[in-house]
Amino acid sequence: MTQREYALKNQITPEMKQVASEEGIAVETLKDLIASGRVVILKNTKHSIAPLGVGEKLSIKINANIGTSPYHCDPEMEMKKLEICHQYKADTVMDLSVGGDINGMRKKVMDESKIPVGTVPIYQIYAEVLKAGRKIEDMNENDVLKAIRKQAEEGVDFMTIHAGLLSHAADLARTRTMGIVSRGGALMAEWMGLTKRENLFYEVYDEILDILREYDVVISLGDGLRPGCIEDATDAAQIAELMVLGDLTKRAWEKGVQVMIEGPGHVPFDQIAANMVLQKRLCHNAPFYVLGPLVTDIAPGYDHIAGAIGGTLAAVSGADFLCYLTPAEHLSLPDLDDVREGIIASKIAAHAADIVKGIPKARKMDHEMGKARKDLDWKKMFELSLDPEKAKRYRDRSHVGDNKECTMCGDFCAVKRVW
Repeated sequence: MTQREYALKNQITPEMKQVASEEGIAVETLKDLIASGRVVILKNTKHSIAPLGVGEKLSIKINANIGTSPYHCDPEMEMKKLEICHQYKADTVMDLSVGGDINGMRKKVMDESKIPVGTVPIYQIYAEVLKAGRKIEDMNENDVLKAIRKQAEEGVDFMTIHAGLLSHAADLARTRTMGIVSRGGALMAEWMGLTKRENLFYEVYDEILDILREYDVVISLGDGLRPGCIEDATDAAQIAELMVLGDLTKRAWEKGVQVMIEGPGHVPFDQIAANMVLQKRLCHNAPFYVLGPLVTDIAPGYDHIAGAIGGTLAAVSGADFLCYLTPAEHLSLPDLDDVREGIIASKIAAHAADIVKGIPKARKMDHEMGKARKDLDWKKMFELSLDPEKAKRYRDRSHVGDNKECTMCGDFCAVKRVW
């Protein structure tokens, strides 16, 4: 059975006990949250990792994306990015490879990852159709179900399935400034336009759910019509798809499948809280997974900051899971430094929200940092830092020797002079 089915039967699993202990929450409370669909546990039954809880009353989680592109296909570099994910404590990683040997890249990630792994199956599906000399309109039900089963059997913990992008919603996106910016959404919309059929994932949705249930893979219902610029935020197309996702959520729950909902995207700061409330209402309080959201479109090179600003407000307002953005967003495939910067920015956003949510371990960390600063205990400050190496590098470059204060204030250091 899935974690949801165990919870509905009032049975506590080892995974529930482990997540409850990690989160500092009563296991009975956690079980009830899973049964209601407000929390999911990410762990494919075939993947040997620690289970991860995402959802209401739990700490905010962050995801990091890695993967090859058609222009930069270096699997070893992507594996180094996975090491960065481990080092800087990303909660999950998604392999979004679209170049080279996609199956081989995913296997490498599955073999080495110490954290839950997510994928977007349509990338593999489309690549294999092209590899076989077929056209995108030749993609069929068998291609979809074969790829999803393969990934589930390999141990993928959550999959983004763009099943909510239906024809009426896609038509609404035609008047947008940027149209469709989701890769998976665009591929599905193109297939729909060429075949004059409804969304293929939607057509075989029950069969997809049967496969996911078998391995307890969490379905992450993709937002194929997420806004790609703030001008398109909270428009009719986004809301139309969201309403479909609400219906798909209930259908998945009826099959015993755990569900997350993916959300925007680019959203002005003053619309973020309303977006979170609307999603929770339309999708029955399923955990919400957001990309940023970015609060402005004019920060190329700094989109990790634009996303962290939006991510904090989103998490305070109801989002449960933040997908990182890196400084390379909209510009290029991220390098190792970009991945590190993206993870840290998202972790800052998540931690700031955890403080507001009253997550005990979050507030404790800040309390300990305050005491370490009062004592000018630099070693302890570095230990508590989200990026200890960078903090130590800044300290070391000042060449203060044995002096306890930093070079900003010197002898004027308030902490050293008072009490």
